[in-house]
Amino acid sequence: MARLQDKVIVITGAARGIGEGVARTFHQEGATVILTDILTDEGKAVVAELGERAHFYELDVCQEKQWQDLMTWIEEKFGNLNGLVNNAGITGLETTSNPHDPEHASLEDWRRVHEVNLDGTFLGCKYAIQLMRRTKSAGSIINMSSRSGLVGIPAAAAYASSKAAMRNHTKSVALYCAQQELPIRCNSVHPAAIMTHIWEPMLGTGEQRERNIQKIVADCPMHRFGEVSEVAAVCVLLASDEANYMNASEITIDGGVLAGSFSAAPTE
Repeated sequence: MARLQDKVIVITGAARGIGEGVARTFHQEGATVILTDILTDEGKAVVAELGERAHFYELDVCQEKQWQDLMTWIEEKFGNLNGLVNNAGITGLETTSNPHDPEHASLEDWRRVHEVNLDGTFLGCKYAIQLMRRTKSAGSIINMSSRSGLVGIPAAAAYASSKAAMRNHTKSVALYCAQQELPIRCNSVHPAAIMTHIWEPMLGTGEQRERNIQKIVADCPMHRFGEVSEVAAVCVLLASDEANYMNASEITIDGGVLAGSFSAAPTE
């Protein structure tokens, strides 16, 4: 039997990148997947390719009413919810060249990043818990934090702050559900450099892009970017019944970057 057979799972920010990869892998493992995004055309295209047991729901994770409507739709259509992956997020660098360092970042940019990454996660957890409680469903909530939530990132201060807050909120959610005697687990995942569209503004183009890539992988003990499939594999574990004793955990997927200082072997 597939590892997520008969589970109903929502993935936010699922039109592309890590969210898309998680949705595809969950679907392969037998789950009914609900892909949400503001990128409607791209999300619907993924769902059309997946076919049966795949659904698209347009969702702006910052909008509380849309979360409420989504949960009402899920309850009416499926009767329960077994999982949520809070993956939707932005760096704040996608559409602007404004600085995001602690000295020069604007309050508007700071708030926008936290609105999507942190408020979106808060709302997702809030309404998933309510639906799971109401339908007496066992569930797994996975919050897609980042390596940036564990260390400082001077050039992306808002992003790092929001991801650190997601990490902490994960633990609050896990403890709250345990206190309430709800069979709901909550864990966070912390990818480092995973090659997706979110990296494009930071990599640049042409020869500069290649230099930037080489600089990034030089700091990784495994000398490469991570792959979306490697993040999705960890999410399958956390969403499955195999991980029923994993709660309030944080899993890094970084090729060993956070293990400590690293120096490449000298070349001859």
